[in-house]
Amino acid sequence: MSTWTAALGYAGIRDPRLRQDYGTQRRLVRRFDSRAYLAVRLLLPPRLHPPIVAAVAFMHETDERVDSGNVEARQAALRSWDQRVSVALEEGGSDDSMLRTLADTVRRHPHMASRVKDFLAAASVEASWTGSETEDDFQRYVTAYSLPALMLMASFLAPPSEGDRSGPFHQGCRQLIEAWQRIDHLVDLGQDAEQGKVGIPHSALAEYGLKPGDLRSRPARNDAAVGRLINTQALLAGRALTSSRMLPELVEQEFRPFLMALISLQELRLGALLRQSGDALKGGVRPPVVQTVGMLARQFRQARKLRRRRRSR
Repeated sequence: MSTWTAALGYAGIRDPRLRQDYGTQRRLVRRFDSRAYLAVRLLLPPRLHPPIVAAVAFMHETDERVDSGNVEARQAALRSWDQRVSVALEEGGSDDSMLRTLADTVRRHPHMASRVKDFLAAASVEASWTGSETEDDFQRYVTAYSLPALMLMASFLAPPSEGDRSGPFHQGCRQLIEAWQRIDHLVDLGQDAEQGKVGIPHSALAEYGLKPGDLRSRPARNDAAVGRLINTQALLAGRALTSSRMLPELVEQEFRPFLMALISLQELRLGALLRQSGDALKGGVRPPVVQTVGMLARQFRQARKLRRRRRSR
């Protein structure tokens, strides 16, 4: 794995202040999702580490701003944030470290301008969201908000838009983020229930005689129903993950180990969730460390082999 300093150099980032800014975002992303961060650092070409870190940090910050408080407060927060982001991109800078890295990333990677715009427009869905009544509502949420969020990062790996792989790649990303979102909703079920914002469609709860309030009270008589609910939702997540497994074949070889790892990380999370389904409301579902490290090591060996092959040409 290259050093962070080397990655900044490969990305062409020389300005001392910007290098510091990117370092700040790196620490934020590492705290937010250490496994995905490690996959980026181990498996992707170093030139992409800084811009992907900047994109993920921006996505996380936006999500945090529109995910707290009542709907009115979240919508107001989004309007304010949208304005600040727009000014930063127009002026090419900001007094905010995160927005400086975002503006720099957009300058170096012009395709990101439309991705940022799409994501901010999509964030209005999250700012107004209070849960899904039906499966169709959930599917619309994934398409309208979750997918633009993933594409902030995935667009760096995408095949050319004019080629025949672009459509399947976009659909594969849609399947991956559907699975990812379902798993997130299951892993966070207890916490979300306490906040009155359960991500699983209410119609799916009703199939097992449950209401969102039942997940807060957790009477023993609900445990079996919750377990069956989780198993059914996990099955749907597994199907979506299976459909996304063609993604690595649609991108350049140097990106394949990372996408394989991203899919495998969700499979490991899903496996951990199923093993703990009876206690899922307690939280703390994490994939086994040994299996995670082993998977990343296998993909790292593959990535290293591909890089050596490219250098020898």
